[in-house]
Amino acid sequence: MRTKILVIDDEEDVCEILKFNLEKDGYQVDCAYSAEEALDMDNLESYSLFMVDIMMGQLSGFDFASRVRNVTATEDTPILFCSALSDEDCVVKGLNIGADDYVTKPFNIGEVLARVRAILRRSGAAQKRSASDIIEEQSIYESDVVFKGLRIDRNDKECYLDNELVTLTRTEFDIMLFFLTHRNRIYSREEIIKNVWGDDVVVSGRTIDTNITRLRKKLGEYGKYIVTRQGFGYGFKEKD
Repeated sequence: MRTKILVIDDEEDVCEILKFNLEKDGYQVDCAYSAEEALDMDNLESYSLFMVDIMMGQLSGFDFASRVRNVTATEDTPILFCSALSDEDCVVKGLNIGADDYVTKPFNIGEVLARVRAILRRSGAAQKRSASDIIEEQSIYESDVVFKGLRIDRNDKECYLDNELVTLTRTEFDIMLFFLTHRNRIYSREEIIKNVWGDDVVVSGRTIDTNITRLRKKLGEYGKYIVTRQGFGYGFKEKD
């Protein structure tokens, strides 16, 4: 079964371009021409990725993202914003809502496809696995990663702080897991991007900064262990 993607944009030309190129890349693509039309669909949970414009009709792309993030069936579905709004505040707002990535129009279709592949690879939605692969995967148990009262459950993909669940986005979780398994060293933004996103996707340094800031806030007193070395990057230091 092909991976399903929903494109949400009020410009039909944009929808047609994305649909044509995504289908050429092997995906099954549907289009909605407003956030309202998308939210009225009965099968939103069947999609592996939402590609969303921001400036649309009565409800914006931000509104759509906020609503699907508050529904259990779609709270983990990756979101890629594709918008003409390129100012930093809009990008940061999109990431804060929980989007996995943000590209600006006019976009390079090759870059968009690379970002889509990277998001789906990270989410696991694009993997074609046989029943035997799934059984084998389920039999593999990964031990928790622990630092004092901070615990990462690699099997259920959850983070706990003093046994209380901390809600992290997929990107925040991946960054936190990388830090906890690679402690006491400073990594450049480029190294973090390579290890968390992969080699074939372009991610801005601002995306890293925004996710680090959110992580520190969510980790409370443990946020101090995520350190910044001006001009070099970030790392997780085991210090009191």
